Amino acid sequence: METTAVVLEKPEQLGLRALDLTPPSDTDIIVDVHWSGISTGTEKLLWNGTMPPFPGMGYPLVPGYEALGQVSAVGDDVDLAVGQCVFVPGAVCFDGVNGLFGASASRLVVDAGRVVPVPAAMGETGVLLALAATAHHALTLPGSKLPDLIIGHGVVGRLLARLTIAMGAPSPVVWERSEHRRGGAKGYDTIDSARDTNASYRVIIDASGDPTILDTAIAHAAKGCEITLAGFYHEPLAFAFPPAFMCEATIRIAAEFQPSDISAVLALIEANRLSLDDLITHRAPAADAQGAYQTAFDDPDCLKMVLDWRTIA
Repeated sequence: METTAVVLEKPEQLGLRALDLTPPSDTDIIVDVHWSGISTGTEKLLWNGTMPPFPGMGYPLVPGYEALGQVSAVGDDVDLAVGQCVFVPGAVCFDGVNGLFGASASRLVVDAGRVVPVPAAMGETGVLLALAATAHHALTLPGSKLPDLIIGHGVVGRLLARLTIAMGAPSPVVWERSEHRRGGAKGYDTIDSARDTNASYRVIIDASGDPTILDTAIAHAAKGCEITLAGFYHEPLAFAFPPAFMCEATIRIAAEFQPSDISAVLALIEANRLSLDDLITHRAPAADAQGAYQTAFDDPDCLKMVLDWRTIA
């Protein structure tokens, strides 16, 4: 059995390739992918060759951890039904290439325990579940409180703000240096950090991925502040110790989302407390993957790019 997949042969060399799939086991399902998302964080690091050492890292590789599709076959030990719509956070099912994270393909073989059944009505917005779950995970670390300041107004920053409001907290302030990215706020304010005179933020979450952000954040923090790093940083982070010492800052790191985060996000969506609308700005046929990736990484107007796999035979 074959699939057509996005393959990063090496940094800045990408295209579609037919790949053999590993045979499914009794606990696996086969998913025909309808849409997959392009990450401007981790996948951009893979594209430009700056990704830090990571389990499974190595070229050639199939990227992607955001896929939505339909179950086309199930193993004997699987309860899911053929035709069920599912979210796939990645797969390791390709012969001859690395799967990091392995979701950008027309067909996937994946353990049924890894996928999440979702309503078919979600359509392409279902690819955003990974980012929504990532944001939820950052907001709900043990002992954490909901933020009054979010840094970065990309997709994760917007989801952090929407989730903060959906979870009952007052509207946070969101920093965004890029003027054209400040639009699209729903129920909260976005401002340039250079114009913010508030120096008493108690809970700050960074979704900018900027490795120099800590000094700026600490300068606006209250005593006893909590700062959560929810971005992915390919360079070492550093900060001046005296200001952090004076405000007794706590710095936390949010890692990968868990299945419970996806369940919580889906519950908020079902209750009409969270919307994933207006976050996907660009779409392209999977056959145009090379151009789509370049647009996703280089076009400042591209908030989120989705590949449509439904036309791939």
